[in-house]
Amino acid sequence: MPSTHGQFPEDKPGSPLKGLIGSGPAMMEVYAMTRRVAVSNASVLLVGETGTGKELVAKAIHQLSPRGSGPFVRVNCGALSESLLESELFGHVRGSFTGAVGNRTGRFEAAHTGTIFLDEINSTTAKLQVKLLRVLQEREFQRVGDTETIRVDTRVIAASNRELLDEVAKENFREDLYYRLNVVPIYLPPLRARREDIPQLLSHFLDHYNQENDRYVVHVQKSVLEALTKYHWPGNVRELQNVVERCVVMATGDEITLDVLPPSMRGDKATALLPGRGGDLDSLARDLVEQGMTTCGPNDENLFERVVSRVERELISQMLAACNGVQLKAAIRLGINRNTLRKKLLEHGLEGEE
Repeated sequence: MPSTHGQFPEDKPGSPLKGLIGSGPAMMEVYAMTRRVAVSNASVLLVGETGTGKELVAKAIHQLSPRGSGPFVRVNCGALSESLLESELFGHVRGSFTGAVGNRTGRFEAAHTGTIFLDEINSTTAKLQVKLLRVLQEREFQRVGDTETIRVDTRVIAASNRELLDEVAKENFREDLYYRLNVVPIYLPPLRARREDIPQLLSHFLDHYNQENDRYVVHVQKSVLEALTKYHWPGNVRELQNVVERCVVMATGDEITLDVLPPSMRGDKATALLPGRGGDLDSLARDLVEQGMTTCGPNDENLFERVVSRVERELISQMLAACNGVQLKAAIRLGINRNTLRKKLLEHGLEGEE
């Protein structure tokens, strides 16, 4: 693959990046930071909510860099257990654990001379954080079950949907690893912080899904655009993309009308999620807080955690019911990653609810 470094036609600070849509001030800053850091070899930390486009920025950094002709390897750190993730990142040798029937090359080794993108880095365990720190400091590691040291020339781009400094304060993330990763941070704004980009994103997704579904939905009712602009978008651009696809499929003519939007976007109460449950989410939260105060007592040392847990459990339970048990849909509406939702289901004893 030939190097793409310098091949982008808009090679000016602040000009748009391939795959990213938006021309508001928040995105212009992202474009400028991305282009500025791409030409270096520095580690980059991308921070932003789920669905804000962190992987697209990581790819842009790689493609704009001198490493653009090398491999770009993505690893979702939140999708695997500690043992599987360790083997995925560093590889293993035959017989190192049950099922290791042969040697395996890890993702760091596969990304040699290129870039490795560590998504959801905040979900890694303390043991893995130590090994990641060594790779960043020494540019070397050992495969699982092996004593041979392997050296690599790999640029690291990490991403987190949480503020890692908060995780450091909670002792969930190593401070030394944080500073190694956070050489250049790039913050990706949520969609609600760049509402001026919604019309442009809407037009882009309309073109895409019209072509994909052989439709001709080219008009948008004014009330629809107003509703989309006012909506809070917990799932960010990814949620908007899904909504536009729904509208293209459900539209009866060549125009998107208000009735094809999800109820929560039409101004309806995003509440009464379970049959027979009235009131809105704010009222539900207040009721649960009052119940928690009564149950725990105002002087209970664990009051905050117990009340928040109660509200969180009820919200997840109702959202699952509203989404007919479809976890991916519920995660998108809650604005969290699907793996995070699964962990929450286990924490709250809801894993069997479908």
